[in-house]
Amino acid sequence: MSPEPSHTNPQAKLIYMANQIAKFMESKPHAEGVALLASHINDFWEPRMRRHLFSVIDEGGAGLRPLVLEAADRIKRPVSA
Repeated sequence: MSPEPSHTNPQAKLIYMANQIAKFMESKPHAEGVALLASHINDFWEPRMRRHLFSVIDEGGAGLRPLVLEAADRIKRPVSA
């Protein structure tokens, strides 16, 4: 489980948020949880937030729950700004 997010590190806050969503989705059947997690992030996270999330994923995903990593290929990767 991740610690409370650091207010000075946007990636830590996004890791915390993604993990909170994943924790809830883990109560669903696995495939449904993966799909719903990706859908939630696609629907409610702005591109900047998804960009930060993908920077964590691209660096190995340290701190992210496995369900977040499994959903990554279904999350819309924003184009670099």
